[in-house]
Amino acid sequence: MCGISAQGQAPAAGNATGSSQAYSTSNKSAAKGASSGDAAVAAKTAIPAPDPPAGGGNVPQDSKSATAPKAKTDDSYLVGVADSLLISVWKEPDFSGPVVVRPDGVITVPVVGDVHVAGLTTTQVQEIITEKLKGVVTEPQVTVIVRDIKSRKVYLMGKVGRVGAVPLLGHETVLQLLAESGGTEKFAKTKKIYILRTEGDHQKRIEFPYKKVLAGTEPDMELEVGDVIVVP
Repeated sequence: MCGISAQGQAPAAGNATGSSQAYSTSNKSAAKGASSGDAAVAAKTAIPAPDPPAGGGNVPQDSKSATAPKAKTDDSYLVGVADSLLISVWKEPDFSGPVVVRPDGVITVPVVGDVHVAGLTTTQVQEIITEKLKGVVTEPQVTVIVRDIKSRKVYLMGKVGRVGAVPLLGHETVLQLLAESGGTEKFAKTKKIYILRTEGDHQKRIEFPYKKVLAGTEPDMELEVGDVIVVP
């Protein structure tokens, strides 16, 4: 509106003074004001480009990745006490959700009730829940995923990159766990590495021939739940 007002009043100013020079000066100023005013009006009235849809076209993928389980297990992993599972029944949210294995090895699924899962693979758990849902859901499609492993752990001590508890996801060996922990430290006594393993009510010490296993002259050792790897 500022620019439009300046253009309309410029000739009147020139007639009042009767001076062509004044008219010229006023006209130039008005033209300049109109130019800047038009720019201001254009800037204010410019229609902003529409914002892209939230999440774009990848919302399903993002949603799936956000809920992806942290623990990745192989098909032979046996569910244990305190493990966290995610049960998903296709198009049946009332039967889906996270569950934690109780100390008695049981989980509770809505409508289905209690299901003993400790010592079973996720595939076996899926089959049991699918069978129990057949009387309630037409052709139930069940997926069971391990979200967090609390039951199966081994422990690393001594001169390794990272000490502490490590989840045992499948059939990992001593070398694999050492590699996962960042390897042995520079001054570690690799010839004296040993594993402490509890059997029944007593604990035994198993020497680990680190150099020979690395050279391939002796087989690597598969770990068991509760093993303690000590690197002096």
